[in-house]
Amino acid sequence: MTVKVLIIEDNPVARSFLCRVVRESFSDAMEITEVGDLENARRQVAKFGGANGDVGFKLILVDLELPDGNGMEFLTEINGSTAIKIVTTLYSDDDHLFPALQCGADGYLLKEDRFEVLVEELQRIVRGQPPLSPAIARRLLSHFRPSSSDSGTMPLNSGFGALSTSQAAFANSRSVALDPPPEWERLTPRESEVLTYLSKGFTIKEIANLMGIKWFTVNDHIKSIYKKLNVSSRAEAAVLASKQGLV
Repeated sequence: MTVKVLIIEDNPVARSFLCRVVRESFSDAMEITEVGDLENARRQVAKFGGANGDVGFKLILVDLELPDGNGMEFLTEINGSTAIKIVTTLYSDDDHLFPALQCGADGYLLKEDRFEVLVEELQRIVRGQPPLSPAIARRLLSHFRPSSSDSGTMPLNSGFGALSTSQAAFANSRSVALDPPPEWERLTPRESEVLTYLSKGFTIKEIANLMGIKWFTVNDHIKSIYKKLNVSSRAEAAVLASKQGLV
């Protein structure tokens, strides 16, 4: 199955560079659509999108500064979608980073990073980790270190999808209720199977191999699980899975 990718970047050179990064990062067959502004990005979503938050693309790379507006507008518009949304920008400051995460970005990459670094960071997706440029990861760690000093840990390894909540997800892990939420019963058999593997520590790519499906499909299941169980990390989901005897 071909994976549809949307790259929103007004600079032709940068757009070509990001296309090469995406193709190098994944072994799946890719169908990449390139646009240079928000108007055309919205047109593509309207053309290929469907119901239940489907925008027609599995992976979206979006620049923040575009000729007809800010990329954060687009992130907000598709915040409820199942697509993996990655910011690709030159801005590494807090004024751009945290609002982008709050708007629904699942990752934040700096276009100034080397080709090899960007490839490595995008590949983190299949390992169940948020793609973050090294400088951005250090910035997040530095920003939240004071608020996490009591526990001595940082929730930066909570698995892909944790970024799509808000910056507070990096500061404090939510406590899990003693009893599973009513939404538990709504998990499909496939989602329960994914949750079982996820709780046992398998990566997204490993789960995909075990189940014979694409890793993008596994990621969609994980996002649905997080939403239904009202959790934002692999650890929280694992606790509920353990209480239900799945692991």
